[in-house]
Amino acid sequence: MAFGQLGSDAAAVMDLCLSSELREAPCTPDGCLEPPVEARSLQEDGTSGPPGDSNKIEPSLHSLQKFVPTDYASYTQERYLFAGTKIVIQESIESYGAVVWPGATALCQYLEEHTEELNLQDAKVLEIGAGPGLVSIVASILGAQVTATDLPDVLGNLQYNLLKNTLKRAAHLPEVRELVWGESLEQHFPKSTFYYDYVLASDVVYHHYFLDKLLTTMAYLCQPGTVLLWANKFRFSTDYEFLDKFKQVFDTTLLAEFPESSVKIFKGILKWD
Repeated sequence: MAFGQLGSDAAAVMDLCLSSELREAPCTPDGCLEPPVEARSLQEDGTSGPPGDSNKIEPSLHSLQKFVPTDYASYTQERYLFAGTKIVIQESIESYGAVVWPGATALCQYLEEHTEELNLQDAKVLEIGAGPGLVSIVASILGAQVTATDLPDVLGNLQYNLLKNTLKRAAHLPEVRELVWGESLEQHFPKSTFYYDYVLASDVVYHHYFLDKLLTTMAYLCQPGTVLLWANKFRFSTDYEFLDKFKQVFDTTLLAEFPESSVKIFKGILKWD
């Protein structure tokens, strides 16, 4: 099976859930779904259950793991190939924040194809809504100094994937930080201390109640010189409504479009009065 195919299948399952359930019941950015019974799969070592078990983590990785992965009933090991590197992501369809979505793979492809143009080597990068971490992993392998952020219950699996795929592979080991959109931004990310060359976001816009807080967070994290790269699969009318608001706050350029997956990638530069 080709690298990335398993991840595409997992995202397809979750897309069906978004299309059917979220139209009726919006959820938090990390809402949960009950997986089908057949979703339980074997890990690479042939065992089932979360690979976060301390008996199965390499000693060097275990010592760096500060967050405990959520104990989902089922995990799968999905394989991707970016930047000439085989990447294995621990995913679970029990959480929207534990699946690699189409926008993430599209953004990884864009980063890979435009590495020199973007000058990612040693660039300071923050990812919003990093989920299982594929985009942050690829940015790290390409040389960036990455901070991957998400909600508290996502951080364990996120950090596990980051460490597993970047330890001894990346010049800069990525950092994992909690970021709740629109809350305590100045306290946790003071502008005087934190500056980012790039803010990355993929598939953070869908049918949920926190779009205004997301836009506030995007704008807050961008300072003069910061470039925001946002990739998203457009599913609902609310996605396009968010794009209209985004264009009011950011000078916006459409960088790439993937018709087969309905994903668009935008560059945003914060407008300054």
